[in-house]
Amino acid sequence: MYSAIVFLPLVGAIIAGFGGRIIGDRGAQVVTCAGLLTSAALAIVAFWEVAIGGKTFTVDVLTWVVSGSFEAHWALRWDTLTAVMVLVVTVVSSMVHVYSVGYMSHDPSIPRFMAYLSIFTFAMLMLVTSDNLVQLFFGWEGVGVASYLLIGFWYHKPSANAAAIKAFLVNRVGDFGFALGIFGCFVLFDSIGFDAIFAAAPDKAGMPFEFLGMQGDALTIIAILLFIGAMGKSAQLGLHTWLPDAMEGPTPVSALIHAATMVTAGVFLVARMSPLFEYAPVALEVVTIVGAATAFFAATVGMCQNDIKRVIAYSTCSQLGYMFFALGVSAYPAAIFHLMTHAFFKALLFLSAGSVIHALSDEQDMRNMGGIWKKIPFTYAMMWIGSLALAGIPFFAGYYSKDMILEAAYGAHSGVGTFAFWMGIAAAAMTAFYSWRLIIMTFHGKPRMSHEVLHHVHESPPVMLIPLGVLAVGALLSGFVAYQTFVGHGMPEFWGASIKILEENNSIEAAHHVPLWVKLAPLVVGLIGIGLAYLMYMFRTELPGKLATAFRPVYLFLLNKWYFDELYDWLFVKRSWQAGLMFWQGGDRAIIDGFGPDGVSAVARAVAARAGRLQTGYVYHYAFAMLIGVVALVSWYLAFGA
Repeated sequence: MYSAIVFLPLVGAIIAGFGGRIIGDRGAQVVTCAGLLTSAALAIVAFWEVAIGGKTFTVDVLTWVVSGSFEAHWALRWDTLTAVMVLVVTVVSSMVHVYSVGYMSHDPSIPRFMAYLSIFTFAMLMLVTSDNLVQLFFGWEGVGVASYLLIGFWYHKPSANAAAIKAFLVNRVGDFGFALGIFGCFVLFDSIGFDAIFAAAPDKAGMPFEFLGMQGDALTIIAILLFIGAMGKSAQLGLHTWLPDAMEGPTPVSALIHAATMVTAGVFLVARMSPLFEYAPVALEVVTIVGAATAFFAATVGMCQNDIKRVIAYSTCSQLGYMFFALGVSAYPAAIFHLMTHAFFKALLFLSAGSVIHALSDEQDMRNMGGIWKKIPFTYAMMWIGSLALAGIPFFAGYYSKDMILEAAYGAHSGVGTFAFWMGIAAAAMTAFYSWRLIIMTFHGKPRMSHEVLHHVHESPPVMLIPLGVLAVGALLSGFVAYQTFVGHGMPEFWGASIKILEENNSIEAAHHVPLWVKLAPLVVGLIGIGLAYLMYMFRTELPGKLATAFRPVYLFLLNKWYFDELYDWLFVKRSWQAGLMFWQGGDRAIIDGFGPDGVSAVARAVAARAGRLQTGYVYHYAFAMLIGVVALVSWYLAFGA
């Protein structure tokens, strides 16, 4: 059963990918959806046995790499953390697969699309069930390659190709840091297996380690390198630029990447390596600061975006920031709790946005929407549920998980924890604002699309609406149902040894004893954000334009995403282009080709041209040349002998 959960998506991907022409579009959809639905059903059973039942074991698949003391086995590690991640990945992915049957019904490459979705899911399952860093890295790169294929699925669009390349390259930057972290683990622990690393980590605390010619704390250096990998995959500030552009892929892809796979890999990595991070307090502070900055940054940008998918994408980036600063204050269970609840309501939001786009004939600009809530009431209700969960309104899923993160940050009683708390509070207000800005601009007011488009607005087919209903249940109930188990009184028994928290770092325990105003602050600022959205986009519709004009530099700064893309273009893209041009023109053409084949051929041509002038056609000229040759030959003989 446990192996089937991981490998059924792979089997479906192989059949759909290589046999798509034989089994046809419908066959590819049936095979891949059946594989994922079966995996999801088995994952529920596995969650009950492993997480609830307290079982921990490893399923050996095969011996992978053996070289000296280096051993890497392909094994499936099953503990509570694995069971939670597998449940989230399979349930959300199965819903995305079913949704895709309707959304992609008119696409000419359905088997290829379904195969990509399944291989993406398989790579993520391989990642979260890994028993060592090499297997984790293999799954890590697997989701990277699959994301490249899915983001650029509509390869006839230049923007899709550019977005796919951007995602691939930005992630390679983070992955380089991750690879260095794996190398460092092997040097320090002589193993890449989790059990060996976790057992030896306490003894390595404070050990010196040389990196880039400098001495530093071994665990801190390795933890920061691993976190750089997590920054790329989970789109943290600095390595986030690929995530909004990933919207170029089909909407089901956006839902899968942003909700259940890929972006959550970084959060999982840090949580899995908690026995190492706990002995690297400086690394945890770095994680906290980066996460808090990301949550604030993405929320500010999300307020000014007009593409419906891009707003939700920046929301993802912001919520990932929450997860990371939770990890930074050692609230690992709260981070994973939010990861789970977020997967449900974020997938719900993305797929609801896809339903809107489907209804509006592929329109994504919210400025060209409005006045359609009566025409697509089910989608409208689903968008409300997702937004209420995202904004942390009681008693939706996000209320339990996001508030616990903020309380844990405050309860950490550290400088970085306090910084994260206030950044999180500010982000919570902006999150509520842009969520209702999206709802109002999309569904309310006067219709701003053409009469023809408005006439054809219709609710999506049942095959698209049923997954929305399933995800809505998760967005409604997952927080309430799982609260006590994940972060409440049952937390120690539930997580067991899958997550390690040192006694002095138990911020979750402190979170239960914070002042009342700390507990109420997220709700209050959320309601203020909702109220401002209604004021500006329902009752005083001229206000957004006036504010944008009055604070134009600030507006342009946020609209252009803090100019990160422009900065990176100037720093890296143009400099790389200039360096490439210099090496091409100055190095390759001028030096290598100039003194090599081009130079030799030029000399040969010059010599031949000059020699050609001797060919006059007069016999006496040739006789004179022969005489000179004879004289030269005799002179050589007399001077140097035979």
